Amino acid sequence: MKDKVPPHNDEAERAALGAVLINFKPEVLDTVQRHVRSEDFYKTAHQIIFAAISELFNKGEAVDILTLTNELSHRGDLEKAGGPGYVTGLTSAVPTSANVEYYAKIVKEMSIRRTLIDISGKITVNAHSETRECGEIVEEAEKYIFEINDRQQSSGSFKDAREVIQQTITAIEKRYQTKDNYTGIPGGFSALDDMTSGFQNQEMIIIGARPSVGKTAFALSLASNISIAQGIPCGFFTLEMSAMSLMQRIIAAEARINSQRLRSGLLRPSDFNALTDAAGRIYEAPLYIDDTPNIRLLELRSSARRMKSKHDVKVLIVDYIGLISTEDKSIPRHEQMAEVSRSLKSLARELDIPIIALSQVGRQSEGKEPGLADLRESGAIEQDADMVMFLHRDRGISDEGEGPPEMIETQLIVAKQRNGPVGTVKLAFIPHFTKFETLTYQNP
Repeated sequence: MKDKVPPHNDEAERAALGAVLINFKPEVLDTVQRHVRSEDFYKTAHQIIFAAISELFNKGEAVDILTLTNELSHRGDLEKAGGPGYVTGLTSAVPTSANVEYYAKIVKEMSIRRTLIDISGKITVNAHSETRECGEIVEEAEKYIFEINDRQQSSGSFKDAREVIQQTITAIEKRYQTKDNYTGIPGGFSALDDMTSGFQNQEMIIIGARPSVGKTAFALSLASNISIAQGIPCGFFTLEMSAMSLMQRIIAAEARINSQRLRSGLLRPSDFNALTDAAGRIYEAPLYIDDTPNIRLLELRSSARRMKSKHDVKVLIVDYIGLISTEDKSIPRHEQMAEVSRSLKSLARELDIPIIALSQVGRQSEGKEPGLADLRESGAIEQDADMVMFLHRDRGISDEGEGPPEMIETQLIVAKQRNGPVGTVKLAFIPHFTKFETLTYQNP
């Protein structure tokens, strides 16, 4: 088995190169580059030749046998590429460039097979190492596979406008026939849903606020509105508290029982009927909670994929983005957060669902309305997000149910919406139940 030659197709590699060199046309090279890179070729000579062709084209120079031979000679790679005779002979490997995409796909497939074999070897070595933790090995294996999957999906393909317009018109007709008010997942707050048309698939939504202003309470209100009230499958990643602590807050909000009484156990006899009714509604709700502490980015992505595959979740909520760990702790914090932000945005597109992530804002926003520049740790969050909202209210009262007011008017500032208007929505925060509700009046 050790001496078995790795998967490759020498004829397809020569045919792909030959098709590019016969009466060179940029579109033919573009077709090959959409599927393969120089390292996808198995034979070293073919890797060198393809890299030289790409370099000539990038420099705006003519690409033919003569210029290619000169380029290889200038690089000192002509002999490594098989010599002048081998390079010239490539054009006789194929009579036409018509089937170049077919050849390129074969080269790509063989490259992926070799990569899978290489990964299998690494996994085997890691599995035999007693110094490596099992969870770490599994996570690394997932990372390898995801990288291959991402590479396959990023082939640079494009769509004809005729195809896109047909899909768009079909979607518009479907919305017209169903008379849906919103094109996305409604959050359960009418003023917000009117402004956003719901949370849209493939979008990353950021909700920012200073500590104790109500980020988690708002996120749980969204989760309850989506999963309990509407029956829409929702995934919730809680990185700060356990699933049981989270559930106590949901029960208090749903049963409208003072959250402090619920935590202390000092319940009234009348509370138990409300508690039982709320528990029944929550039991039937398609709400899925992951409370893995200090969750790593790859673990979150893996768990999200399982939620989507097993329960077809339609929206994910992450509380909160600053607690997600990356693999490389040595890079600066802002680079780590940029990686998390990009990954969540990519995950939203991959799963075709909205992802709502909570984020803290900087101390400089204390006492004033927060803005996009106040998002902590990385400007990439502002850049990657399709929508950014901020919670803002009087900091005199926390979101833990303390204080006398029965309702606190809170501003939800939509500071960025890539495909819609920005503005401010007023919500009602109920401190005793630690939940948000629609404010009955929305005066300017």
